[in-house]
Amino acid sequence: MLSFLKEIGVIVGVAVLLSFLIKTFLFRAFYVPSESMVQTLEVNDRIFVNRLVPTPIGLEHGDVVVFRDTKGWLPPIEQTNRGPFAWVNDSLAFLGLLPDESKQYLVKRVIGLPGDHVVCCDAQDRIQVNGVSLNESYINPAVKPVPQRFDVTVPAGKIWVMGDNRNNSADSRAHQGGPGAGFVDISDVEGRAVVIVLPLNRMGGLGNYPEVFKDVPAPAKAAENVRPDQIPAALASHSGE
Repeated sequence: MLSFLKEIGVIVGVAVLLSFLIKTFLFRAFYVPSESMVQTLEVNDRIFVNRLVPTPIGLEHGDVVVFRDTKGWLPPIEQTNRGPFAWVNDSLAFLGLLPDESKQYLVKRVIGLPGDHVVCCDAQDRIQVNGVSLNESYINPAVKPVPQRFDVTVPAGKIWVMGDNRNNSADSRAHQGGPGAGFVDISDVEGRAVVIVLPLNRMGGLGNYPEVFKDVPAPAKAAENVRPDQIPAALASHSGE
């Protein structure tokens, strides 16, 4: 009997270790709390993100990414009584078997990479990247987007992100006057969302629509060579944060 219990303990220990390693280095679970990515992602979808992105696998245009809210885009988490069994959820989240709901995360689509010149909009109200207008087939077709004008050059180590549900997404456009000037630090990216796992009737992979960005040229200058006068004043004022 003792030998049997020891074997069970070893199996459980190995399973916990593997789960922890997978969560730490390969995949992590998150849930979608808002409508900002409809119809690509619906409220309460459960997704897995590939933690090998952005390191060692680099980001690409069109990637759906989950990132930490280090710039205060979201309201603070309300402290509530989580009950006597909260530790169970915390343990499963630690192992990567449940989403971690104790921290603030956002999910958006990458539109601009370091060095990119991103503009809204052309004469047909389309986003332009490095002078090329995008036909964004992933945008929620149920609502015609209302253009929010901007003209930015993405600095080194940053990305410009937008939600697929353009009229209901407080993304980079909405935070140009705040810390980071609307740009997201690549170091804050937890990974690229690769698959919806729940609910079962929505299970499937998430693409980055390479055909949308196939004609976008490389930026005229690498982000590290962008002149200081090309960086928005709001970003420069927060460069120490």
